[in-house]
Amino acid sequence: MLARTADNLFWLARSMERADFIARTIEATLRLEYLPKSEGDKTAEWEGALNAAGAYEGYVEAHGELDEESAVEFLTFDRSNSSSIRNCLENARSAGRAVRTALTAETWTAINDAWLELKRFESSHHMARPLDRLALMRFLDYVKKASLDFDGSCYRTMLRSEAYWFNRLGLFIERADNTARLLDVKYHLLLPSSEPVGGSLDYFQWVAILRAVSAATAYHWVYRDRVKPWLIADLLILKRAMPRSLISCYESIDRALDSLARDDGRSGVAQRQARAMHTKLERSSMTQIFQGGLHEFITGFIEDNARLSNTISEQYLFI
Repeated sequence: MLARTADNLFWLARSMERADFIARTIEATLRLEYLPKSEGDKTAEWEGALNAAGAYEGYVEAHGELDEESAVEFLTFDRSNSSSIRNCLENARSAGRAVRTALTAETWTAINDAWLELKRFESSHHMARPLDRLALMRFLDYVKKASLDFDGSCYRTMLRSEAYWFNRLGLFIERADNTARLLDVKYHLLLPSSEPVGGSLDYFQWVAILRAVSAATAYHWVYRDRVKPWLIADLLILKRAMPRSLISCYESIDRALDSLARDDGRSGVAQRQARAMHTKLERSSMTQIFQGGLHEFITGFIEDNARLSNTISEQYLFI
């Protein structure tokens, strides 16, 4: 497969997954807005959302003072934010068009329909800016559905060939990064210093995080216990059965890289790095992670995940 084609398939999946993650992050943040808070903490949730999306510095540079309306705009339709939902879906469609012949009809339709629906929302947005809360929630639901349609069409209709495995690599590299960032933001940014760990605000923030990754029901199935931060961290880091957990993502990354190695008969640095990260997660326990510091563990994971993405680019995607 040409490196240019592989690169487009990789970033197509990353863009669709990122759009879904940002929609879920906005939705969770809107829920947190209804919780009581002190005057000085009015925008803490939106700072957390922007940090989770890796867009806080860009927002401050563009807008300065933080407020909900500007934060939502920056994360949804702002063309100057490379990670806005609008730009993610535009990038996905551009990448999809470039590799149209490597996609099934169903997968291309899912991407193209997502873009056409975005243009309709964008038109409504220009006529009524900002979108009212009901319209915004409809928009976020559409983005999540578009991502599910894309993911499902890939899984159900694409041959398990190089095109499929590069697509899956992009999706799971992005999903692992998103889950890690969401955990780190909650642990370090959201809870005000005046609030007790384990208090009502802490509880509802963790519940919002679970809902952001569609894991609230799964949590109770697995643990049959009230919401506890260390159990949520366990679910999102070390539970293989949880599709968005770090270890589940790395099982899938390992599988994709091994499949590519079998197809071309060569194993390289990317396979070794992914296997090392997977093994580290397998050998970790929440006791060890918390003793060493959750923030430090997550920061190291995000850096290693980004390093693996660069290695994959060097090994397969550079033109």
